[in-house]
This record gives sequence, C-alpha cells and structure tokens, in this order.
Amino acid sequence: MESRKQASIKKENGQMGMVPLFQGQESVTGEVRIDPLPGRKIEHQGVKIELLGQIEFYFDRGNFYDFTSLVRELDVPGVIHERKIYPFEFSSVEMQYDSYNGVNVRLRYVLKVTITRSYVPKIVEYKDFWVRNFQTHPDVNNSIKMEVGIEDCLHIEFEYNKSKFHLKDVIVGKIYFLLVRIKIKHMEIEIRKRESTGSGANAYNESETLAKFEIMDGAPVRGESIPIRLFLSPYELTPTYRNINNKFSVKYFLNLVLVDEEDRRYFKQQEVVLYRVD
Repeated sequence: MESRKQASIKKENGQMGMVPLFQGQESVTGEVRIDPLPGRKIEHQGVKIELLGQIEFYFDRGNFYDFTSLVRELDVPGVIHERKIYPFEFSSVEMQYDSYNGVNVRLRYVLKVTITRSYVPKIVEYKDFWVRNFQTHPDVNNSIKMEVGIEDCLHIEFEYNKSKFHLKDVIVGKIYFLLVRIKIKHMEIEIRKRESTGSGANAYNESETLAKFEIMDGAPVRGESIPIRLFLSPYELTPTYRNINNKFSVKYFLNLVLVDEEDRRYFKQQEVVLYRVD
C-alpha cells in the first residue's frame, strides 16, 4: 500500500499525515509483516485481517458503527519464530462513502490485524486509509434566481449561473438593485458548511463559515448590477453528503450578507450542491 498515491489528512492530534488513497470498487491489497522480538516467539490461535468502514460520533467517542466489515484469515493456530509475511487481498471493495473528518463525526476506513493468543491479550494493529469517490457532471444544472426584499426599503435580485458546482469550480453570478432606500455600507458572500449529525436528543447542527468574499464596498444605486466571481479551489470543501448511512449530512450554502451604515445585517441563504469530478 505504500506505493499508492497518498492523501494528506488532519489527524486527531491536529497534525497533518499521509495515508494511502483509494476509491470505491478498488481492490485493497498488501502484505502483513510480523516480526517477533529477537530470541522470542509468538504462540497464537490465529491471525486475521479485517477491512472496516466505520462512523464515529465525537460525543460517543470509541463507539464505532460498522457499515462495511470484511475479514480474511491469514494463519491457522501455530508458532511464529521469525519474520513472517502474509499477502492479503480484498477484491473490488464496495466503498460507497467518502472518508470524512468533521466537527462532530468522522467516517473512516481501516485495516485491522489481530493476532489471537491464549491466556494473554491479543495483539491488534490498525492502518488507516482514505477513500474519495468521483461523480459525473449532472445532466441538469439549473441557474438560481432569487429576490430579496424589505418592504419599501430594499429590493434586489441575485442570480447564480448554476446550482451544482464541482470542488474546483467558479461561481459566477450577478446582483441587481431594483430598489435601494437604506444605506448599504458593504456586501459580501459567504460559503457556509452545515454538518448535521445524530437524531433526537443527540441531534447536532454545526455551521461554519469557510470563506468570505466582499463583492461591494460602498452604497449601491437603483439599477446597479454587481458581478460575482468566486473561485472554490482555494477552500477545503467536500462534496455534499446527504444522510450518509442514516448518520450524518453535510450541506453547503451561499450566504448573501448586506450591512447597512448602522451595522444591521441582512441575510439571504441559498443551498448549493458540491460534487467531486477529479
């Protein structure tokens, strides 16, 4: 697995690390090397490797929900006196979900090797790997047109060229001011991410602003049109995830924010769909 393309991910301790990268339906192959300490032997009741896909909520840390579980027996009970190498293969593995490290939840794929022993604790080792899946461009991708109004004070229309964007896309749009009777100081667009986890008493909605982009500084006048051009590639985005294994969702929104001279803020939020193509 070391020869594979690697993904850079943030680990639990906040440090960045490299792990092997896969996509769904790929075969996961490699080898397990067991080295007894010099002059020692390992008496065991069997060696196995498991491929696990797991979801963990941070409020319930250590309790994993397995959505994929495959196992290969590597050795029958016996004694290991010197280095032993076990090749393994999990063919065309169904890995339909992307790996994900969120605010309240993570989805991970891991290889777990277990050496079962009599009378003493088993030996267990883990090796994480990362999964990214790719989508095709949508057949239908309608533009977004919306109006924002405060009666007798403000009336604007905004338009985005489409409603679904790939992770390296450019959001292109326009804002038209039809009626302006309040003094707008500036206007910005935010990319907001909302992670929804759990249900009932354990339901959590976590929103974070990933990017702010000022599109106007100063007061607009009636009839004015403001262009929008927002590049997505600089930001750490994931695809939109809807109800992954009935455990969590991740949605993205474009949030239009207007601030008047008295620092009152006016919002209009619109969901957009993100997807990965390469």
